[in-house]
Amino acid sequence: MSDFAVRRRIMVDTQVRPSDVTKFPIIDAMLTVPRERFVPDHLRETAYVGEHLPLSGGRVVLDPRVFAKMLETADIEPDDLVLDIGCGLGYSSAVMARLAEAVIAVEEDGSLASEAERVLGETGADNVAVIEGSLSEGAAKHGPYDVIMVEGGVEEVPETILQQLKDGGRVVAIFNDGHLGTVRVGHHIDGAISWRYAFNAEAPVLEGFVRARDFVF
Repeated sequence: MSDFAVRRRIMVDTQVRPSDVTKFPIIDAMLTVPRERFVPDHLRETAYVGEHLPLSGGRVVLDPRVFAKMLETADIEPDDLVLDIGCGLGYSSAVMARLAEAVIAVEEDGSLASEAERVLGETGADNVAVIEGSLSEGAAKHGPYDVIMVEGGVEEVPETILQQLKDGGRVVAIFNDGHLGTVRVGHHIDGAISWRYAFNAEAPVLEGFVRARDFVF
């Protein structure tokens, strides 16, 4: 077993399982996908630590525990079509590719998108399509989606994104509200999104997911 495979198992045993992540497909995917391939080269040695890892432009690869709990909350089924917003270098998409039928990964940073496409191809995630474009626009032409995952913090999820969710679908995001961060899951029922609390977590807010400020004269 390689050194990184050992670290992967330690990550799952010490970060993921103790966080009440019990679904076998999630555990199996996180034991299998080589996280070290999906982080910047200078961070490969820290790929399995229990914290967000920085990407360019204030973006991050989510902490394994937070990401795993988001996956548990999303409840991805084998025939689901998933929209992965802000895929970065593709780690989240690679994991979800093992849970879903297909993943549409949106990334607005061109260098991240091209690198994600390369590494996803090299690691056999052939049911992922990387789309370079605005995160807040999503990828409507490939939808609607069973699950939408947002790989970063939000103050609100744009209506443009929510409209790409199938009736009965789920959207999972990390909401930053002042100093408090909470992961919430939204269920699309009869044309409306019903949000509920899942667990506490924080992440840097993505561009385009900031709440419009009221102007005071």
